Amino acid sequence: MSFRVLTLNHISPRGLERLPRERYEVGPAVAAPDAILVRSAVLEAAAIAPSVRAVGRAGAGVNNIPVEALSRRGVPVFNTPGANANAVKELVLAGLLLAARNLGPAWLFARDLTGDDAAIDAAVEAGKKQFVGVELPGRTLGVVGLGAIGVEVANSALALGMQVLGYDPQITVQRAWQLSASVSQALSLEDLFARADAITVHVPLNPATRHLVNAARLALPKPGAILLNFARAGIVDDAAVIAALDAGGLRAYVCDFPNNALKGHPRVVTLPHLGASTGEAEENCAVMAADQLREFLENGNVRNSVNYPEAVLPRLPGTTRLAIANRNVPNMVGQISTCLAMHRINIADLLNKSRGEYAYTLIDADGAVGQELLAKLAAIEGVLSARIL
Repeated sequence: MSFRVLTLNHISPRGLERLPRERYEVGPAVAAPDAILVRSAVLEAAAIAPSVRAVGRAGAGVNNIPVEALSRRGVPVFNTPGANANAVKELVLAGLLLAARNLGPAWLFARDLTGDDAAIDAAVEAGKKQFVGVELPGRTLGVVGLGAIGVEVANSALALGMQVLGYDPQITVQRAWQLSASVSQALSLEDLFARADAITVHVPLNPATRHLVNAARLALPKPGAILLNFARAGIVDDAAVIAALDAGGLRAYVCDFPNNALKGHPRVVTLPHLGASTGEAEENCAVMAADQLREFLENGNVRNSVNYPEAVLPRLPGTTRLAIANRNVPNMVGQISTCLAMHRINIADLLNKSRGEYAYTLIDADGAVGQELLAKLAAIEGVLSARIL
């Protein structure tokens, strides 16, 4: 069996190498693709071919992908959590140092100096007082969101001598194991904002997190606090940040999302969305996304999907695998099993997992399964997609 993968944007060759050319046709002009591999290109639901079985995002955020529309078609959307964590962590730490030492304004000041070297030296001595900064050891960093990036930021801030407060009511067991025991737990977002000298956000953008950083919360930090946003622009209310900066409550805002309101403000450093812009991060994301697509296409296994449950079942030799996505409603497994039994197909192994409105079933069946039976399985009310591997 061969597969076709449509690539949108430039995908690192190291990732594409994970899709063997003897089994995969890969490129930006592939027709009737089985899967799409994308970075930042915006996908429109109506433009996604009916043949598409999966979408892989070489990155963490999926705001450019119509996830709900694909969910209703039984199409998993994969992302690559943690693949760019080190790159973003390094930029967050750089942003923290930029703000603490006023490096952005100081660099602009030095760059604009004129005159001979003696005049420049005199201007430096006269002007440097306006850029007096603060040191990080002993200060408190509040980390909102303790996923792959948040955990790395928190642990690295401890190594810089900072105290760290973390807040994430949905932290996973995996991330909790990775988080240093020296990170203190904030009781709420308000508790974190009130106790922190610097605050960094690492959460996805969704209706619950839009303007998570707002005027009410920006009134809570200690005077001279630093705000960092290398997650998504909409998490922060820009107007509230500018008001807090102008009132002197905030010392600085460093973010990855320039706009007209922010880019000229003297206490704001805006960077051109550099969070994951390293060669290493792009390679890591591409490799992880390609591996996940291949595992799904060839074996039906689901890893790191944002809309379907984690479902990994080792294949039994001599069996035929069925992969079925369905709505999470009662008696779906029963109907599927009954349909197989009516065709005298024995189930050697089965895995059923659910996540919210959707569920996913993997079945290893003894013997061959034909297209007629597959069509009957697909016709069951609530089944969204079904395929033979």
